[in-house]
Amino acid sequence: MPTAGAQGVQRCGLVAIVGRPNVGKSTLLNALVGQKISITSRKAQTTRHRITGIRTLEDGQGGGTQYVFVDTPGFQTRHGTALNRSLNRAVLGAIDGVDLVLFVVEAGNFTLADAKVLSLLRPGTPALLVANKLDRVHRRAELAPWLKGMQERHPFAEFVPMSAKNPRDVQRLLEVCARYLPEQPWWYAADELTDRSERFLAGEVVREKLFRLTGDELPYTSTVVIDRFDEEESRAHGRMVRIAASIVVERESHKAMVIGQQGERLKRIGTEARQELERSMDCKVHLELWVKVRSGWADDEARVRSFGYE
Repeated sequence: MPTAGAQGVQRCGLVAIVGRPNVGKSTLLNALVGQKISITSRKAQTTRHRITGIRTLEDGQGGGTQYVFVDTPGFQTRHGTALNRSLNRAVLGAIDGVDLVLFVVEAGNFTLADAKVLSLLRPGTPALLVANKLDRVHRRAELAPWLKGMQERHPFAEFVPMSAKNPRDVQRLLEVCARYLPEQPWWYAADELTDRSERFLAGEVVREKLFRLTGDELPYTSTVVIDRFDEEESRAHGRMVRIAASIVVERESHKAMVIGQQGERLKRIGTEARQELERSMDCKVHLELWVKVRSGWADDEARVRSFGYE
């Protein structure tokens, strides 16, 4: 079994987090990084981009481990739209050339969608079986036959039962991951959390509030495009960021749903997004939101790319 290394030695490597939609990958990424960088929602297909999260644990002697986590969209099997093809390319791209894969499933469950993601794993890259949502399993003894079946499906390097909401479980997973990362200098400064820009994260935060406040009413093909992101100095606040964003939907009925009665829902989406951005960016934020109808955008390759998907 790999060892974590001596004090003063730097380890650094890429760790891909993969799994079907809604197994808790984004929640796990945020817990591993120690701060929210990926949006979470009960709605499937929330994560659309590869999001790199960075966690550096120093040993006090100039060494330690830097984990570069890659969160992936849940692999799409239901619809063959241009958007879903883009999401699946992101999954395949993320698991190429990584040092370790975290295959996330719900503890005790294995579905056809899980099997399709598992088939993507490359031989030769170590993979940990992360049995998430352990807190929902009432009889732990039932996991033994399930685990045996999982080991028959893939030669997992280790099995990590956990709940992403339990800090001790998260710490244990970090310790396991460290053993698989190569000895090499860190790629990022010790205090960096993500390689994504504030502009990108602003769009993600607005999209999270959109999905949280519309529930299951709004189709997942809705998206958010940042039209303007300007910074300026402010005497009162030190720093002010002005953001204009468009919420893009496919139908007029969806537009009405997002706006809500007398604009109340859109106002709430904007208020909650602005408050979270002010906390995370540590500045004053002025946010303007517009709702635009672009029918069929999710099945238009050129438009999918223009909206920032790969």
